[in-house]
Amino acid sequence: MLKQHLQFKLSQKLSPQQIQLMKLIQLPTQAFEQRLKQELEENPALESGKEESESPDDEFEDDYELEDSETIEAEDINIDDYLSDDEIPDYRTQANNYSSDDEEKSVPYAAGTSFNQYLLNQMNTVYLNDEEWAIAEFLVGSIDESGYIRRPITDILDDLAFTQNIYTEEKIIMHILSIVQTLDPPGVGARSLEESLVIQLERKGLTSSIELAIQILKKSFDQFSKKHYQKLIQKYNVTEAELKEAISEIEKLNPKPGGSYSGNNRIVEHVVPDFSIRIVEGELELSLNGRNAPELHVSREYNNMLKGYKESHDKSKSQKDTVMFIKQKLDAAKWFIDAIRQRQQTLFITMNSIMQYQKEYFLSGDERNLRPMILKDIADEIKMDVSTVSRVANSKYVDTPYGTKLIKQYFSESMKNEQGEDVSTKEIKKILETVIKDEVKRKPLTDDRLAAILKEKGYPIARRTVAKYREQLGIPVARLRKEI
Repeated sequence: MLKQHLQFKLSQKLSPQQIQLMKLIQLPTQAFEQRLKQELEENPALESGKEESESPDDEFEDDYELEDSETIEAEDINIDDYLSDDEIPDYRTQANNYSSDDEEKSVPYAAGTSFNQYLLNQMNTVYLNDEEWAIAEFLVGSIDESGYIRRPITDILDDLAFTQNIYTEEKIIMHILSIVQTLDPPGVGARSLEESLVIQLERKGLTSSIELAIQILKKSFDQFSKKHYQKLIQKYNVTEAELKEAISEIEKLNPKPGGSYSGNNRIVEHVVPDFSIRIVEGELELSLNGRNAPELHVSREYNNMLKGYKESHDKSKSQKDTVMFIKQKLDAAKWFIDAIRQRQQTLFITMNSIMQYQKEYFLSGDERNLRPMILKDIADEIKMDVSTVSRVANSKYVDTPYGTKLIKQYFSESMKNEQGEDVSTKEIKKILETVIKDEVKRKPLTDDRLAAILKEKGYPIARRTVAKYREQLGIPVARLRKEI
């Protein structure tokens, strides 16, 4: 038997305008400029720059005001006068949640020859028959952007048979592969890191240190990667100086040979600071990048057009459509201007609160002066939602006397030192980084020893926490930091 239930549910939904505003707040300066340019192109009722008056005495009190202090608002005209009862404008029946920001963006590619084509062009100097050329082309096509062939030869054999209708033998593929591995950059076409390094060394003039380095890579790569130097000295009966010279040759090599080419085709994104902090007479001074504060106004021509249609007594279909179009464009233009102003205010208030919260750091530049700070601290201070603070912090940069920094870097959790004071985890990481930098590289400090040193300095944290902070700093374990 079916049962009916009545359930009440209270939910909060953002309006389309609120959604758009959140997206605007999240945009960094360069992306915001693109969004502004797009809006100006799509909405003829929105104009940039200072609004020109028709006469010296004809000034606007604000962006929307007309002559003789008369303000024309989109609401001043009764749209119902132009519509019959059975005709409802589309804009009333649509949620308008769609934003042009959601459109698929075309990805720009850097002009020039691709990495694989660059390799194939080199193959043109080698004499190969049709089948050999097809195999070579397939091998080159299997090279990834780092310069490696990651697939087993047996899989390549199968793919050649199924996709190219080429039935060959493994020794023929290995022969063609050896030719591919002679191409530039050195080390390309290798199937493993050790093979790539060996290829690069063999392209150099053979010396005793290079020969030793090749032997180590071919026969003792595991011991080398784990830095078991004493075992290598005993195995190859060499001195510590000779081993150090061989290792030096290996360290000069490129572990990603393909990166040296493909990196040149990457688009370099320049960071544009959204804020600037200066120290003026011992006080902090915050400014918002002027590119975030464009001068916008509603088109005088569109305002006059709306005023004219308001005074018109013609209620034809074309008049009705024109009024609907003008109203929508004016509404959009006025909302966009208000949204830009609100974005400016939100950005400035949020960053100013962050600056004051971390005043001691911004005056000194010493990261040990960074206070523990989470998003909620700033949200509570400025009486805004945590998500709003997050949107400002995650994608914006600030230019300081100590360099350009991502704002979210100033946020950190806290822990208590031995005196019971709250200290930033960034302060602990900075001390940890300094301790590791000053350690004796022949005998690097273990995580247990690092934890003990931090405890001596007044920061009682566990070994596993030290390991977590070390990994976040991108510092390897003690064994891999060892040097001869």
